Amino acid sequence: MKKFIGVDIGGTKIAVVRGDESGKIEDKIFFENNASPEAMIEKILMSVKQLGTADAIGVSCGGPLDVKKGLILSPPNLPGWDRVPIVSILEKATAIPTYLQNDADACALAEWKYGAGQGCEHMIFLTFGTGMGAGLILNGALYTGSNGYAGEIGHIALEKDGPIGYGKHGSVEGFCSGGGIRQLAISYAEERFSQGLSVSFCQSQNELSLITAKTVADRAFEGHNDAIAVYEHCGEQLGRGLAILVDLLNPQKIVIGSIYVRANTLLRDAMMRTLAKEALPGAFSACEILPAKLGESLGDVAAISVAKNGYERRGHHV
Repeated sequence: MKKFIGVDIGGTKIAVVRGDESGKIEDKIFFENNASPEAMIEKILMSVKQLGTADAIGVSCGGPLDVKKGLILSPPNLPGWDRVPIVSILEKATAIPTYLQNDADACALAEWKYGAGQGCEHMIFLTFGTGMGAGLILNGALYTGSNGYAGEIGHIALEKDGPIGYGKHGSVEGFCSGGGIRQLAISYAEERFSQGLSVSFCQSQNELSLITAKTVADRAFEGHNDAIAVYEHCGEQLGRGLAILVDLLNPQKIVIGSIYVRANTLLRDAMMRTLAKEALPGAFSACEILPAKLGESLGDVAAISVAKNGYERRGHHV
């Protein structure tokens, strides 16, 4: 059985895992990402060597990246990681073929091969966490575009004005991300306070900065209508964003991670209502919207999936 090593580089933590072609994780080393890129890369190399040999290494990392050249290009959550040639560093140190993908594409591969997207040829994975990005599986293969920017649904504007995400007012990420839900909730609370009304998820104007997507979700799950309204607003805009993807790419499945996994009961009704209204009926009826299935193991399996996908694309068969 083929063995793969995965490196999942996040803003706060880095995981190095070893697994097999069935997606089973056999060993894992993880540590805080709390020092210089040089120090962190040294830790990654030590961990990779500690886990032993493999047929390929996969690196999953937030973008921007230059996947063809194997470079990490200053992602916002990785200060100082500027033009880091992570692929050549790993290949030189280990003599193992190494592949790089952004985290949305890596998660798309993982959910397609081992999670909610199994068995389909056309699938979209949406991150829906700190940000909103998409990984595209089209015609049974990962599609990344001419230079790796395919799937940046978060940057598309849904409204002329609205919460800011991906540097743009009223974008999909502005409405549909942890930060977007927070902005929606703050706006809602400010409006209520200006009318002399109370809010379940915030006691006063002084506490606005403490609002998070989670604090609002907690109140919504308790049945507070104001918190439910914030998530319904997000769900409506999510439905509009999905309608663009459904009409454009005609997928069989859209798999949504992170916040949707935890809060889909708060989002789904408004999302489906809007999607049914906005999307072409034929394309809508062919598409299933599902929460990601791999849960806490998604990042680990995603990194392994990058290695397996690269290995297969090089002409090997698992």
